[in-house]
Amino acid sequence: MARTRRIGQFELIARYFAPLARCFKGAGGLESDNAFLPADPKRDLVVKTDTIVSGVHFLADEKPEFVAAKALRVCLSDLAAGGATPFTYQLSLALSKGWKESWVAGFARGLATDQRRYGILLCGGDTVLSPGPLIITITAFGRVAHGRGLTRAGARAGDQLWVSGTIGDGALGLLAAHGLLDSPALERRFRRPQPRTTLGPRLVGVASATADVSDGLLADAGHIGEASRLGVVIERERVPLSAAARRALSAAPKRWANVLGGGDDYELVIAVPPRKQNALLAAARAAGVRVTQIGRFTRGRGVQLTLAGQPMRTPRKGYVHF
Repeated sequence: MARTRRIGQFELIARYFAPLARCFKGAGGLESDNAFLPADPKRDLVVKTDTIVSGVHFLADEKPEFVAAKALRVCLSDLAAGGATPFTYQLSLALSKGWKESWVAGFARGLATDQRRYGILLCGGDTVLSPGPLIITITAFGRVAHGRGLTRAGARAGDQLWVSGTIGDGALGLLAAHGLLDSPALERRFRRPQPRTTLGPRLVGVASATADVSDGLLADAGHIGEASRLGVVIERERVPLSAAARRALSAAPKRWANVLGGGDDYELVIAVPPRKQNALLAAARAAGVRVTQIGRFTRGRGVQLTLAGQPMRTPRKGYVHF
């Protein structure tokens, strides 16, 4: 008897939910992480919802302050990819049985710290009891000039591919959090991602398309390619690495699979026309964020990884939700 194939996350969205958004322009066919809602003649609201689950997106025994940081910052990362400046959010908290008030107090302290850090305030939400694991959903709202928001679509053949910060720290940090790698620096990067909120708004008018690196560098660069109907070439030797990641790779080169496909970096992948390269560099300097060119967009489809100009196999392209 033939086994029925279970469809993946993006196929499921395209088949069942994208048709429901077909008549709403700001949904962008559900091909990007953000929605864009007209707010007034000058600005659009950029809206992003994200859910994290205990034991899936964070360790079951994680400190509540770290859980708060992860929950809020993953949404802020998507707002940054949309070119938006954050200003408010809503929180849905599904507490597991046996929850403790001390945990909630620590979680609230973590949110308060990040509210001050990122200039964002809570405006509502919901709190329920879950029969299963702890589940946290945040809907974050940002602002961007009307019609100027950034999406995954819009790249053109010949555009350069850039990335902010360093890649691989999040996935290697997960290994460290599980005790499989000794690196406090990488563990910190996993537990406290750094959304590029200072860079994202400065990319408006500079980038042709953007995404954040949540599922993995290959996957998220590929999402831009898919939405823009283009192929992507990534040169592995150009991928920026932290000193801690270099040490981890030196000890075990097989960890390149984690670096390129592990995700949880929350850096930005950016498509930039060559004529706007200097504008990108100026924006990065103003934001205090390093950017590195790692490839280009081409005619065709799919992601091609190269090393010294030669094609490489990509056994792990990104995190698979289903």
